[in-house]
Amino acid sequence: MRFKWIDDLGDWNPQLLRELKGHLKPRNVLIAGVISLLGQFLFFMGFRSQLPLATAPALEGASVLYNKYCIGDRFEYGLPKCLTDSVGNPVIHWQLWWLDLFTWLSLIGIFALLVAGTYLLISDLAHEEQRDTLNFIRLSPQSPQTILVGKLLGVPILLYMVAGLAVPLHLWAGLAAQIPLSLILSFYAVLLASCLFCYSAALLFSLVSSWLGGFQAWLASGTVLIFLWTACFKPIMHIPGDWLNLFSPSLLLPYLIAATGIKDYGFPLSDLEIDELEWFYLPLGANTVVVVGFALLNYGLWTYWSWQALTRRFPNPSKTIFSKQQSYLLVACFEVLMIGFAATTPKWPTSTELSVNFQFLLVYNLLLFLGLIVTLTPQRQALQDWARYRRERVSSHKSFWSRSLVQDLVWGEKSPALISIALNLAIAAAMLVPWIMFVLQDIDKLPAFFSLVIGLNLILLCGAIAQMILFMRTQKQALWVTGTVGAVILLPPVMLSLLSLYPHQTPALWLFTTFAWVSIERVSATTVFLALLGQWSILTLCTLQITRQLRQSAESASKALFAARPSLPSS
Repeated sequence: MRFKWIDDLGDWNPQLLRELKGHLKPRNVLIAGVISLLGQFLFFMGFRSQLPLATAPALEGASVLYNKYCIGDRFEYGLPKCLTDSVGNPVIHWQLWWLDLFTWLSLIGIFALLVAGTYLLISDLAHEEQRDTLNFIRLSPQSPQTILVGKLLGVPILLYMVAGLAVPLHLWAGLAAQIPLSLILSFYAVLLASCLFCYSAALLFSLVSSWLGGFQAWLASGTVLIFLWTACFKPIMHIPGDWLNLFSPSLLLPYLIAATGIKDYGFPLSDLEIDELEWFYLPLGANTVVVVGFALLNYGLWTYWSWQALTRRFPNPSKTIFSKQQSYLLVACFEVLMIGFAATTPKWPTSTELSVNFQFLLVYNLLLFLGLIVTLTPQRQALQDWARYRRERVSSHKSFWSRSLVQDLVWGEKSPALISIALNLAIAAAMLVPWIMFVLQDIDKLPAFFSLVIGLNLILLCGAIAQMILFMRTQKQALWVTGTVGAVILLPPVMLSLLSLYPHQTPALWLFTTFAWVSIERVSATTVFLALLGQWSILTLCTLQITRQLRQSAESASKALFAARPSLPSS
């Protein structure tokens, strides 16, 4: 018997129907249901066993009960003395018991949905790649959005079932703990938004890291696990942690705990300084609605960018992850968001918090632009095609400016990414320099400006090195780029530290590392200028080498033959 809704589902999203047929086998559904219900029962009984047992009526010499869930005004070892009723039953603090149950269920749900869901999605795409069925799916008439939505909804369907069966107990525990229903629903909204972002990022990571093989699922899920554990139990507040904490649904749990009115709850989440969260001096943490809204906007923004990359990369794996036009807007969004979190009210008038925030801004920008180098730099074949046929494309159009070299370098899909990276760096600098001028103290402005220039030059140099490597005839170019750029970033400070050449001893050498700001105040302006001159010299040599490679690629086979030297192969 075939139900009409199955046909409707297949018409709406054939990929989703395919995934559901593959995963919703009766045996799998039964196992998922048993795991969820049995797990909830054992979890509930485990909490039940922590309650104090009833005692006989108070007698002389009888033992005194101390338990976390008792009501009493005398404490020993941090536990209250259990008050008893007339028949010897301890008076239970049921609200606290239900709150503990709700909090732990929330944390288990967060970890299970995000970690396990990430693993399932990446593992599924990796298996599709190994079975050579992913290219077949790409050739189907479905749009990339339809295929990816089908994957996102269908692959973790058993996980969704396990979580859905736990919702009644979780909701019951929250209401019994006297948490307002609106806050519980807000938590569900934030959790769903976090799943959408995390799963979208997982799909993107799977598409761009196929060279990792079967290790990619473990790497991604392990990273999510470490991040969630840190955000829940060892959070880093203020820059750099304020923005990162927004990606964890546990951000909202302290507000739910505070809504119960229980004082000195004693759970790590209740001790977070979430109420001090600021963005451009606006006290976001002072209002639950504002925090929820800002978290949803943050998830929505980065989910949007994830899907922009997914819809480019999925149908054509040879394309860059982002176009150059998209990168300019992406950098602008990132800078506005980060500068907002860095612009916080210092706790003390003489605090160095703002200068420390600027240093973390430099670290965030370094990570952003290292990612942009990977996402914007075209492959060798694309560069060869651009160099070889650019003149023909120019001659076929009447308007020279529409196909000019400058426009190709700024907007072109296959042109070298160095100019685009430089423009993105200019966008970042245009936003960071005013922050330096108007926010930092006078004594910190000049060192911050020098640190910014040195850091941006280093990023541009990494972009040039990555472009040269991608022009080489090597296997696993992504691995070579990652290793070489990683060595440029990490090797100098590691070597200097191993040689005991610390910033206060040899500050000039540290100007050539990613941590130039630690020594910038200990050197003269002349030393800084010489360091910049050295960076520009190396960058010039790299640019000349890239230009030479492009010219060789643009030569015709006949010209290369007459020149008595082989031309670069086209693949």
